[in-house]
Amino acid sequence: MEKSDQNTYDGYIKALTDISRAITSDLFLEDLLKLIVMVTAKVTEVEICSLWLVDKNEKPPQIKLKATQSIDPEYVKDRSLNLNEGVVGYVVTHKRPITIKNVLRSKRFKEKEMARKLKLVSMVGVPLQLKDERIIGVLNCFTATPHTFSRTEINLLTAVANQAALAIMNTELMLKAQVIQEELESRKLIERAKEILVRRRGLDVNSAFRWIQKRSMDSRKSMRAVAEAILLSEDLGYYSSIPHALKKDPT
Repeated sequence: MEKSDQNTYDGYIKALTDISRAITSDLFLEDLLKLIVMVTAKVTEVEICSLWLVDKNEKPPQIKLKATQSIDPEYVKDRSLNLNEGVVGYVVTHKRPITIKNVLRSKRFKEKEMARKLKLVSMVGVPLQLKDERIIGVLNCFTATPHTFSRTEINLLTAVANQAALAIMNTELMLKAQVIQEELESRKLIERAKEILVRRRGLDVNSAFRWIQKRSMDSRKSMRAVAEAILLSEDLGYYSSIPHALKKDPT
């Protein structure tokens, strides 16, 4: 990170711009996380940049490594920590950045063997914080030579991390909205299929639903696929060919 202040600012502005564009893009979450670490590593010229996200589905909640630009198998392996463990746990629980001049001498840094193998020395960790002050993750940067992170560098990294948090949340909201939309569409299709079974087979609503459910299990297809097959058969006027239609995925 030995650059002039102007170059430093220019690089971080470029990073913020790239991540800002991602907020309105249709990137998958995995691709977005890779973009964030790649851009940050390029701007800061650090050895390793990594992004950890809090997983509240775990009991107790954990923070998990989700992305890094490093290709070293020692670093990219699946890793997770409790929220009271290590540097990332400290950043999440205290909601503030942390810098370490030498990770091998830090009691808080837990992965010293990995640091020795990869020759990592100094690090900075900043929280991914939303406007409501929720912390959803941590952005870590490691150097291969001793480095004292300046207040300017920490502030700029914090700006990048907060922008990244916004991009991540936006992507997750878009994904949830898409899932909800697909569920609504599936329900509508199943309801229409039930109506056909009620009319054609004289079944009641509950029996029609169970018929679709059983056909789904027997054919190993989703209930939506079964419903679409019923609707297709109805449109073609071949209700008796429903079992045959299910042999092929109508989607």
